[in-house]
Amino acid sequence: MDHLTSLVYRFALERGQCTRDSLRSTLGLSTDQVQRSIDSLQALRLVRCVVDETDVFVPVSPEAAAAQLVTPIEAEIRQRQSAVEQVRSDLMTLLPLYHESRRRRRSKEAIDVVDDTGAVLSVLTDIAQNCKREVLTVQPGGGRPAAVLEEAFPRDAAMLERGITMRILYEDTARFSAPTQRYVRAMEKAGALVRTTRELPSRLLIFDRETAVIPLERSATGAVLSREPSIVEFMLRVFEQYWNTATPFSEALDGSASLDQVKQAISQLLVAGHKDDFIARRLGISVRTCRRHIAEIMQRLNAESRFQAGYVLAQLDS
Repeated sequence: MDHLTSLVYRFALERGQCTRDSLRSTLGLSTDQVQRSIDSLQALRLVRCVVDETDVFVPVSPEAAAAQLVTPIEAEIRQRQSAVEQVRSDLMTLLPLYHESRRRRRSKEAIDVVDDTGAVLSVLTDIAQNCKREVLTVQPGGGRPAAVLEEAFPRDAAMLERGITMRILYEDTARFSAPTQRYVRAMEKAGALVRTTRELPSRLLIFDRETAVIPLERSATGAVLSREPSIVEFMLRVFEQYWNTATPFSEALDGSASLDQVKQAISQLLVAGHKDDFIARRLGISVRTCRRHIAEIMQRLNAESRFQAGYVLAQLDS
């Protein structure tokens, strides 16, 4: 609401009513200003005409005005939500038929490519809701963003409550991410098993040993779903190979060992040529803390630059 409209509404409240003439004479408004203000207040349902008095306006409470404006909109939203749920329900009744037909086709046809964020989330949510026994997850790339973990936890915890077993693989650098640490503690308390290993190839989800989900190549949002038994079995073997050599996330480490692991991880990323902000984000630490660790590593190596430190570290590893 603009200043002039607010002024006219306040005038009507103070006097209990107003007319166009009183607005012109008392507030010194022009005819056009008066008309625009009255039109705005009527559109907002904040004034109404007195019966049989077309030029006498009385103020209406904001609550009553809001009810008049919002109630029809809320009703329409409810109708649309109901329609959406009905469409979803109708389509989901065909899902078992679709899956069964996919399993009967040739191997190359037992693959779905989904190149849309909303569609991917919808499909994954549906698969998770229909999961009956087991979920296996591979999450490379260090700690995950707090917002992603907060969104995922209710869904993951709900599956655990249904008796579904869950095993999660992270890279070792995820141990240094505070949001990931909190998520893992909550998940382990709920019954999940979580391990870490030095390096993982790609993100992977396997549901009930029947459906595997991997990222879509050259897409930041897409995914590839496969229900082909041979492909899923191969993914299972990959998962088990990494799982069997991984370390439990909750395995206790004293402070010095944890600090040494941080510096070791930074050293590996320096050798790979990554910048400070990438290393900090990967390890879940601040850029300032990351640079302090890098400075200590350079001092220990008697290196005068990051490039020299990376070179020396690479020679030590070779």
